[in-house]
Amino acid sequence: MKRISTFIMVLVCAYSSAQIIDDVLKYSTENIQGTARFQAMGGAFGALGGDLSSLNVNPAGSAIFNYSEMTVTGSNYHRNNDAFFGNSVRNTTLNSLELNQVGGVLVFRSNNSPWKKIAIAFNYDMVQNFDNEFYAAGNTALGIDNYFLNFAQGESLGPLRVQQGEYIEEAYLDIGSSLGFGAQQAFLGFQAGLIEPTEDDDANTSYFSNAAYSNVRQEYVQNTSGYNSKFTLNFASQYEENLFLGASLNFHTVLYDRVSFLDEDGYDQDSPVQFSSFDNLLHTEGYGFSFSLGAIAKLNESVRVGGSYQSPTWYELMDDFSQRINSNLAVSDINFIDFGIVNLYEEYRIKTPGKLTGSVAVVFGEDGLLSFDYGYQDMSQAQLRPTSDPNFSAENDFIADALGVVNSYRLGGEIRFDEVSLRGGYRYESSPYENGDIVGDLNGFSAGIGYSFGGSRLDLAYSRTEQDVNAFFFDSGIDSAAMVNRINTNISLGYTFKF
Repeated sequence: MKRISTFIMVLVCAYSSAQIIDDVLKYSTENIQGTARFQAMGGAFGALGGDLSSLNVNPAGSAIFNYSEMTVTGSNYHRNNDAFFGNSVRNTTLNSLELNQVGGVLVFRSNNSPWKKIAIAFNYDMVQNFDNEFYAAGNTALGIDNYFLNFAQGESLGPLRVQQGEYIEEAYLDIGSSLGFGAQQAFLGFQAGLIEPTEDDDANTSYFSNAAYSNVRQEYVQNTSGYNSKFTLNFASQYEENLFLGASLNFHTVLYDRVSFLDEDGYDQDSPVQFSSFDNLLHTEGYGFSFSLGAIAKLNESVRVGGSYQSPTWYELMDDFSQRINSNLAVSDINFIDFGIVNLYEEYRIKTPGKLTGSVAVVFGEDGLLSFDYGYQDMSQAQLRPTSDPNFSAENDFIADALGVVNSYRLGGEIRFDEVSLRGGYRYESSPYENGDIVGDLNGFSAGIGYSFGGSRLDLAYSRTEQDVNAFFFDSGIDSAAMVNRINTNISLGYTFKF
């Protein structure tokens, strides 16, 4: 009989290990790159407007435009990761080129109304570029056997066996759908020979490791790809001479892939297990919706203030998850569990917290400007949904305890010399965790130059951010992690033309 190579099953009762606090942070953080001018000035546009990416900070910004225009921006993303693990540091770099921003605004003037100007804008921005990779290698006292033991203890041995006439991949999917993610991981550890029952009895619920070691050597690679993009429909208006009001509807699209590879060896000479490997592939896609409101006021010819509210973003997401495992003790057909065997999980929802931004800017006529934004976002208000799901309820309690307020500060400036504009910016965001050792504060600076051709403008920007992240190898089970110093450097080129 021909073996079936691919199974897809909806896991109605299973809990996906991927649906955890990391998802909330991943989709709550808007690391918007935007136009080259926006990037060069650190994104501090809440009281300035007049830039299509400024709509992500304050939707009143489109009413600042004096002319209809369009902007297109492309960026080269350079990732540099130093991963510290097991007393060694490994470096990984990655480059990707993306069209990260496209947008336009239409400006309509009125001479017979206190509403002097109406602006309608649309804009596409890449909120997050997930293309990244890090490599960690070193010795550790916490082998992968502990991951499987953590899930296996308390699970009955009977369901972890492959039944008569059953293919191993069928058993793997059946266990996931009927008993959940934890039992499925116990099944993998048992079939790979990494763990054994203390008694050869179907009712047994106690297990021990087949691996003997004081330290093992692990090599771990994690590669992520995809994006979180935002398409904005914006409406704004100027009232009299000094007040600008705006609102936006935002439509989000998510595509995310994460693949990880773990190889382990260095066991004791008399250990039954001599090598093992464990790989995981997560694919997530979905969509979201949010809205924003904002205002900008000119206090005088030089000083502007702005305020905006970014609503929570409501995401609808779906995961599928694949695994493969091997060792020198694995059953002969373990290779039939691979990335072609897909666990398809039910759709779930995430509500990210809203954000408030206050801004002030000083404009020095045609010579230049300074701008400052402060953002407040309480990450503890994020939620996995439906909240009635007991697994999600437990995660939401953990989110409320582990996460806190993110304070963000952005400072930008521009000096103009006839057709040439020189720009610079600084950006700081506090850690979203109450414990800053898990994810550190983010610091960044930027610089850029622009040249005006009259009816069009060419802009170039350089930006750099740095942040330390405790990157866990697995979402649950064991807490193996590498401390990764992430340095992201972007070079962006944008073209704007008026019409």
